[in-house]
Amino acid sequence: MARVMIVEDEPHIVESLTFLFSREGFEVTAHDDGEAAFAALDAAPPDVLVLDVMLPGLNGFELLRRVRAKPNLAALPVLVLTAKGQRRDRETAEASGADRFMTKPFSNAELIATVKALAG
Repeated sequence: MARVMIVEDEPHIVESLTFLFSREGFEVTAHDDGEAAFAALDAAPPDVLVLDVMLPGLNGFELLRRVRAKPNLAALPVLVLTAKGQRRDRETAEASGADRFMTKPFSNAELIATVKALAG
C-alpha cells in the first residue's frame, strides 16, 4: 500500500483528499503546517507528498526546498496542489523541486492519476 502525506491547512480539503486517496487504497497522513510536516517527513517519509503552498508558518515552497536539501528526502515525489495558479507560482514550484503542479479546483480523476504515477 502506497503512503501519501497531505500538507494542507484547509480541513475540508484535507477531508476530501483523504477520502479520495483512501478509496484508491493509499495510506494517508495529513499535517496542517509546514514545520510539523517536515518533522514527520524526516521521521517517516511517505511515497508521495501532496503539498499546498499557502500554509501557516513555513510555506509550501520553503518546505519543498528543505525536503530537496535533505538527502533522505531529496528524491521524494512531490505534487504541489494550490489555489495559487499564476505562472510565477508554477515556476517557483518547479524551481523549488516540485515533480508536478496542479491548481485548485482540480479534477479528482486527474489528481488520482497523478498521485498514482508519482507513487510508481
